[in-house]
Amino acid sequence: MTANPQPAAFRPATAILSLGDSFYDSVTAAPFPQTILRFRNDRAAATVGLDSLSDVAWVAHFGRFAPLPGSLTTPLALRYHGHQFRNYNPEIGDGRGFLFAQMRDDQGRLMDLGTKGSGQTPWSRFGDGRLTLKGGVREILATEMLEALGVSTSRSFSLIETGEALERNDEPSPTRGAVLVRLNHGHIRIGTFQRLAYMRDEDGMRRLTDYVLGHYFGDFSEGDDGPVRLLDHVVRRTARLAGQFMAAGFVHGVLNSDNINVTGESFDYGPWRFNPSWDPDFTAAYFDHAGLYAFGRQPEAIYWDVMQLAVSLRLISPAEPLIAVLDSFGDHYQPAVTGAILWRLGVVPRSSADDRALIQAMEPALRAAETPLDRFFQASFGGQIPDSFGPGFTEARAIAAHYTPRKPRDHGYWQEQAPCSMLIDEVESIWSDIAERDDWAALHAKVVKIREFGAALAD
Repeated sequence: MTANPQPAAFRPATAILSLGDSFYDSVTAAPFPQTILRFRNDRAAATVGLDSLSDVAWVAHFGRFAPLPGSLTTPLALRYHGHQFRNYNPEIGDGRGFLFAQMRDDQGRLMDLGTKGSGQTPWSRFGDGRLTLKGGVREILATEMLEALGVSTSRSFSLIETGEALERNDEPSPTRGAVLVRLNHGHIRIGTFQRLAYMRDEDGMRRLTDYVLGHYFGDFSEGDDGPVRLLDHVVRRTARLAGQFMAAGFVHGVLNSDNINVTGESFDYGPWRFNPSWDPDFTAAYFDHAGLYAFGRQPEAIYWDVMQLAVSLRLISPAEPLIAVLDSFGDHYQPAVTGAILWRLGVVPRSSADDRALIQAMEPALRAAETPLDRFFQASFGGQIPDSFGPGFTEARAIAAHYTPRKPRDHGYWQEQAPCSMLIDEVESIWSDIAERDDWAALHAKVVKIREFGAALAD
């Protein structure tokens, strides 16, 4: 990451309206009893020209959802379908969130501000449309850590406590309510395309394909191969994301097709976890009994979801070119995961053969020794794997010694003995301070520490 030298101007957009009202429903935010500002991400806000808002204006926009000037005049609950744990569900959509605003960022990209916990919509079914405060805190921690680790992710933009007591089966109740705003490079999901295929809506599929190609990939090429070009972009982006997840030791937990953004940006964090070691069977969701979305199966899960996009695009495209693009997923994933691991290891890639040999020596050693991932990468940044990790790393140590560090270990972070981690015990400890004493110091201190970690890793 590099700092933007000039403050971004707020540049509102309403691009989503070009799709037409068959893609969304106009909704109203819940009238929350209170709006207590708990977290505002001024670093993210600076990229879209909103960091100068006062706290009062911030709460008005992101707690009461007064429209941002020039952007959407009413929130929109997006319509989509999706496979949930491989079972197709045509009765989902934005059930506790909506698209609140669109704008351009400091790179000129179209960005969305979307919500979680903002109230009921036509797609809420039996849900209350709310988010627990703990869920919001967990999402802040997930997105901050993933951003530091170089993963393409949404950014937790705002968290406001709502003064509501919520009943939940998976945590002590009643528990505190909140509304989260996240900044994304788009909220179009694979499930958005699946809905159109299910409805046999060829015109809608073409409009959505052109919308995504133009607004998110800058692809305005002429011709009838738009669906194939779209799939190629998505395959490349999602293969990169899968590789980033693995290098980060991250387990999303619920990689359903309605949770896969076609821009290849991870979002919507529920039962996420970071893997303490390189354990392929490690799962995040207590309800993932079959390990469908276990750490080592995430590339497969993301590929399966992208395959559903290919199936959907057959509505407006011949199958053969789509299959050919889909088959390239593995070819993109392998260099993506190798590059992501080498980046976290802090070395400059050499050749595909050398890089592959290093990963093939390192990964089984990590798995066999159950070496703590964060401690390994902390100690080995720059390519010098310490002898203290044992003889299992002899081959990896010898190969890594020939690599050039991609940056010196001169950041103050590297002087610390303990790595910056985000394991479940610390997450629960941070939440306990909030739940028991309304003490937010540990959360804010952790965000500062994570950002320091990110600065130490950054190119």
